[in-house]
Amino acid sequence: MTKKEKAIAIAGILEELYPETPIPLKHKDPYTLLIAVLLSAQSTDKKVNQITPILFAKANNPYDMVKLSIDEIREIIKPIGLSPQKSKAIYNLSKILIEKHNGKVPDTFEDLEALPGVGHKTASVIMSQAFGYPAFPVDTHIHRLAYRWALSTGKSVKKTEEDLKRLYPAEMWNKLHLQIIYFGREYCPARGHDPEKCPICSKYGRKSLFK
Repeated sequence: MTKKEKAIAIAGILEELYPETPIPLKHKDPYTLLIAVLLSAQSTDKKVNQITPILFAKANNPYDMVKLSIDEIREIIKPIGLSPQKSKAIYNLSKILIEKHNGKVPDTFEDLEALPGVGHKTASVIMSQAFGYPAFPVDTHIHRLAYRWALSTGKSVKKTEEDLKRLYPAEMWNKLHLQIIYFGREYCPARGHDPEKCPICSKYGRKSLFK
């Protein structure tokens, strides 16, 4: 079996397990999704989904967000972690959206990655989930699983993204990245993982997993 054939077989298992892929972070538009994704860095979707309703009740658009001070934003998001950096980024990117983009979230990688606190992975999520542009955001789940399944060398997140984009057609990327995330959480965790019981590792995992 070639790597490409294995990749397609894995996609078939994921499609069977996760035919529907709701976006894990609660949001109502590109702006609230952008803020939620920014907050999710080094945190969990569950924690972010507990805090964003409190933040968005006060400000769910850039115009209202800049009416809050950085300290006010920080106080609300403190339970998520990294609140000093994240509160500054939220305030400053909201200001830039007003000044440069008429209060709208831009729909290009270049403009998104120019915003404070927005790296390539966050930009990829927004392009994919908010605008439907083919993108393959690679988080820790995807990076780990692509290595376990020998679809990538795992040397870097950037390399994993490149490898997966080569293996799968662009029309699959947006759904597939969410399917892999859901699978990682349910069947293929970082710790306490039993590859023999995993629906994918048991068939297609690296041999080193079973040592």
